Amino acid sequence: MTVKTRSNIAKKVDKDADAPEAQYLAVNPDEITKLQEESKKIPYKMEIVWRNVALFAALHFGAAIGLYQLIFEAKWATVLFTFLLYVFGGFGITAGAHRLWSHKSYKATTPMRIFLMLLNNIALQNDVIEWARDHRCHHKWTDTDADPHNTTRGFFFAHMGWLLVRKHPQVKEQGAKLDMSDLLNDPVLVFQRKHYFPLVILSCFVLPTIIPVYFWGETAFIAFYTAATFRYCFTLHATWCINSAAHYFGWKPYDHSVSPVENVFTTIAAVGEGGHNFHHTFPQDYRTSEYSLKYNWTRVLIDTAAALGLVYDRKTVSNEIINRQVANHGCEVSREKSMM
Repeated sequence: MTVKTRSNIAKKVDKDADAPEAQYLAVNPDEITKLQEESKKIPYKMEIVWRNVALFAALHFGAAIGLYQLIFEAKWATVLFTFLLYVFGGFGITAGAHRLWSHKSYKATTPMRIFLMLLNNIALQNDVIEWARDHRCHHKWTDTDADPHNTTRGFFFAHMGWLLVRKHPQVKEQGAKLDMSDLLNDPVLVFQRKHYFPLVILSCFVLPTIIPVYFWGETAFIAFYTAATFRYCFTLHATWCINSAAHYFGWKPYDHSVSPVENVFTTIAAVGEGGHNFHHTFPQDYRTSEYSLKYNWTRVLIDTAAALGLVYDRKTVSNEIINRQVANHGCEVSREKSMM
């Protein structure tokens, strides 16, 4: 890996990553084959977690109420506030749990890590350590039973069904082998995990309800069902689309052999995460795609933070390596659609 460093972390630092197979969380084909063979020998019967089914059913019922209110009853300030919470809560997943902590694709100062942790609480998708463990499993063992949202088990399972059943034994077994010491030794994440319940209740539900009521006189009922309940449910589905739609519907400019695809809809919905064929081919590139900044809002946030001295050591793949990968394993015509 070629490293261009500067002593002052307040300055922008970039890296050219090595070939795909040398990157952090790159797939090992031999390991995938071995896991697939071992999985056939493991007795497994899908077990539904009815508590989760009930909770998600209640959430979607509340979100339906919130959608109606957002369209017909909520004040414009509440509509704008709901949208901003969705975007910034999304950043807590995309820039925080995903690009920073799961993939180590860039580094951030303590104030920036605290900021991203607080945004992550708005999204309420498990604490970062747990989220990153599942995501690292997904990348290292994609589409095997060690992948928490294995797409070979169907679209619905990959989208949200995996949260409604007990985990496959291979997920637990392989996940226990992952080195999570980098996250377990991060005091920001240790704090989040220790105080997770009060943090997410406050960030995801209480403040999104109180702020519209206090500042512009929205009713508590409307504020709760729009800025809290509907927004939370919508953010979940935006994230889940990366696990489902971004493996089914789209094109493969960088690697024809993997299931992830490029998808503009999921890029917009998940504030920049839909360049999934690029991302699974080059998992440690902080950009996660070649989409322009008008689509990749998460990159805008990271680059802005870098300009302010809050982010450094951003890892990128050189154009030479990307061009070679496309020529050997992808499609240049499809790539042009991924550079919009």
